[in-house]
Amino acid sequence: MLNIGDIAPDFTLPETDGDLVTLSAQKPNPVVLFFYPRDNTKGCTVEAIDFTQAAADFAAAGTKVYGISKDDLKSHAKFRDKQELTVPLLSDAEGTVCEDYGVWAEKKMYGKTFFGIVRTTVLIDAEGKVARVWNKVKVAGHVDEVLAAAQELAA
Repeated sequence: MLNIGDIAPDFTLPETDGDLVTLSAQKPNPVVLFFYPRDNTKGCTVEAIDFTQAAADFAAAGTKVYGISKDDLKSHAKFRDKQELTVPLLSDAEGTVCEDYGVWAEKKMYGKTFFGIVRTTVLIDAEGKVARVWNKVKVAGHVDEVLAAAQELAA
């Protein structure tokens, strides 16, 4: 798991349309990374829509927002188009970024144990350091909390 003050692990991942996004190239903008389990599932859809609806507010705070899951680009494109998302979705098909950020972990559901992405959001400051981490995110009201932290960082 990441701690506040840690240097955020750098990465380069493809965005929905295939463009590559490199975390370190986003400096000096703060960055929000929201890791979510799967495209087109209930909680993930609500979370992605909430971040899309708040996109202008994040931009006003100078903060870039990216969603990351292990889904492939084709799945991301369907998800984006179906839900009219404007937040860029990055594909971590190999799972290395999920592992680097500590969000790939053992989960339990309906009595079964498996590995998957634990819904997590990371706010990275202008210097590339971890400013906040939200683990095991509950979607309701989450985006408002992340936005408030991003605005505080920008102040």
